[in-house]
Amino acid sequence: VDTLQSVSAKCIKASWYFATHTLIFCALVDCQPALWKMTENCFMHHRTKVLTIDTMNPNVKKVEYAVRGPIVQRAVQIEKELKAGAKKPFSEVIRANIGDAHAMGQRPITFFRQVLALCSYPELLEGNEFPEDAKERARRILQACGGGSIGAYSASQGIECVRQDVARYIQERDGGIPCNPDNIYLSTGASDAIVTILKLLVCGEGRNRTGVMIPIPQYPLYSAALADLGAVQIEYYLDEENCWSLDVSELRRALVAAQQHCSPRALCIINPGNPTGQVQSRQCIEDVIRFAAEEHLFLMADEVYQDNVYAEGCEFHSFKKVLFEMGPEYSDTVELVSFHSTSKCYMGECGFRGGYMEVINMDPDVKVQLTKLVSVRLCPPVPGQALLDVVVNPPRPGEPSFNTYIKRTSTLQVLAEKAWLTEEVFNTVPGITCNPVQGAMYSFPRISLPERAIQQAKEKGQAPDMFYCMKLLEETGICLVPGSGFGQREGTYHFRMTILPPTDKLKIVLEKVKQFHQSFTQQYS
Repeated sequence: VDTLQSVSAKCIKASWYFATHTLIFCALVDCQPALWKMTENCFMHHRTKVLTIDTMNPNVKKVEYAVRGPIVQRAVQIEKELKAGAKKPFSEVIRANIGDAHAMGQRPITFFRQVLALCSYPELLEGNEFPEDAKERARRILQACGGGSIGAYSASQGIECVRQDVARYIQERDGGIPCNPDNIYLSTGASDAIVTILKLLVCGEGRNRTGVMIPIPQYPLYSAALADLGAVQIEYYLDEENCWSLDVSELRRALVAAQQHCSPRALCIINPGNPTGQVQSRQCIEDVIRFAAEEHLFLMADEVYQDNVYAEGCEFHSFKKVLFEMGPEYSDTVELVSFHSTSKCYMGECGFRGGYMEVINMDPDVKVQLTKLVSVRLCPPVPGQALLDVVVNPPRPGEPSFNTYIKRTSTLQVLAEKAWLTEEVFNTVPGITCNPVQGAMYSFPRISLPERAIQQAKEKGQAPDMFYCMKLLEETGICLVPGSGFGQREGTYHFRMTILPPTDKLKIVLEKVKQFHQSFTQQYS
């Protein structure tokens, strides 16, 4: 009882104390509104963000993507400055940093856009403005969509009839080697499919952490995705002295070195190459497949530039075709996934984000997990799926649109001419050497930089070729990507430039780069 009385007295005293001070505080606030504001500001000042640079996912901070990095960000600022009336030694920024065909002036394929227009606005099917073969494809796609609309979700793996058309396309491309639509996964461009497969592959800790072999130079999607996933990047070098060829002895060197600190599980190949533009020979592909089989590696074949082959004597060979032609010893065992996209080739439809991957010899239980993983994102963009369908199922001989469609070959011919022009001009410039652009959409010339320029770049905390490309942008308005963003051998410097600008503009770009390099070399020599 005594204890209860004591506690009760203390509670009454505390209540009186709290009430009194509350009244005093309220009176002060009533009289002095600024006091409350000061208290609020003090509280807000000491409150920290939940998500800060120190508390965020550390892997994200390691991600770099040079294709849209600091050079491009500065290019955007310069464009705004020009619009605001700023005086520059040039009137426009020429973005030769990225393989964005339509942004560079390439015209879309009429048939593709007709089908997409019909799918987007089905009422057009009632008119006579569009050819019957375009209408037939649009009807087929719409019938496969929920509610007859491309605004509906599709199956996570992609619309079934589109996957069937992709399988038929692959089978025709590979000379009749069977292709099962169940092995086809439609995707948001090839990039999304590549990242999805890497997610399946990455596991382990420490020395057991997954290692993935990627070419150097490489397309920075790979290094960025591996950094994001916390995987180990295993670099193998392409041979610049031999037109960026791939030597299996270099693969083995990189593998043996990596086994000391990680568990190599996958090998990525880009063919035709990005940024290097080489086209691998059939013999090279066979050697790579044997290497993957011997070392028990999962093979990833990035083949998005398969239609972009220009050099005489070069030919695209799909990894799947070569794999199956090597016989059951390989075709029944080697795990392969290949990627393709609507963004490149003669289509250049980057914005629609259409693509696919085909999986070969994937463990059935893993395939279930893959289907589950893609279902988390619901489905790829349905307009992109519709576009992919007409890419793999174009007008056939005898159909109304065939004669117009077949003119697409002129796009590839023009690209071939620009590839040759780029190589020719760069190789006339002292201090620039450029391998033949055998395929894809880029040149990757090597540049010699004076020692003073290298030192000044280091003082600024920049890679020397970043320093070079930034000065090029500021003085000429030409936006390129430094080779350091793709990887390169120590002590060498490069830049990547797309061959996509119209021929007249490409000539201007090449001449400006030529003049700049001569001036830059003289300034820092």
